[in-house]
Amino acid sequence: MINGYPVIDAHVHAPALNTLRPAWLEWAESFSKDHPWRDAYVGERADPVAFDGLLRGEGVDHALLFCEYSPRATGIQPIEDVARLAAVNNARFSLVANLNPHLHFPLLDELQRQLDLGAVAVKLHPVHGVFDPGDKELYPVYARCGDLGVPVIFHSGVSSFPGSRTSYGNPELLLDAVDYFPDLQFVFAHGGRGWWYDVAAFMAQTKSNVWLDLAGLPPKKLPEYYGRFDLNRIAQKMIFGTDWPGVPGIRNNVEALMGLGLPEETLAKVLSGNARAIFTRLPSKLGNS
Repeated sequence: MINGYPVIDAHVHAPALNTLRPAWLEWAESFSKDHPWRDAYVGERADPVAFDGLLRGEGVDHALLFCEYSPRATGIQPIEDVARLAAVNNARFSLVANLNPHLHFPLLDELQRQLDLGAVAVKLHPVHGVFDPGDKELYPVYARCGDLGVPVIFHSGVSSFPGSRTSYGNPELLLDAVDYFPDLQFVFAHGGRGWWYDVAAFMAQTKSNVWLDLAGLPPKKLPEYYGRFDLNRIAQKMIFGTDWPGVPGIRNNVEALMGLGLPEETLAKVLSGNARAIFTRLPSKLGNS
């Protein structure tokens, strides 16, 4: 909790470092600046107690922990590596599943396996995984997630990692799926970062089941990135996330967001209320609450 506001960071990475490609470590070191993210690690793995303490100190009530199966870009970061962190404090951490159709078949079997480990959402990373998120092969996943009330997080926008296929980050690729599955909540991670801010924001503003995750976006830049939209109105569909550890401190981002002049009710929605509303499998009691 920061200044009386509960905080949910809906986009956090804490993989075993030996599962990563060098570019990931370079990214983390560069964008974290002076933030001591390695204090959460003992050797190659995040230490559950240290990690919990670091996020508690940053004012984070709850964090969604990502895994990733993208051998071409960042490496294979198994869900089991973050499941051990969530198991130590379920009030602070939840898991997000990850599917790559080039690796996982049948997709529904792998989805169920990761949900059984406690995942509260599923992430698709078509830019790193190099696949079309609008491909009909993924529709059974969307249907199952819709039936179960499990949101789908989609990497929208560019990526700097070697091996990425940026064209698959276009939010327009999900237009048909968004309309075909109106009861399924789609979260556009990074909010269309790069040259798709307008597309992502327009979809979020016009589609009740589309949301924008702010991971990787400096809060002070949001009025610029979404300059063609009323910030208070589009913020109604925003979900706070940082892309930790590629951020110079979670608390810093929260405080920068507070400095935008958003109404208190809107700010509360961005920092935790919207996440609470769509990630329905989160625990009723959060870590700092």
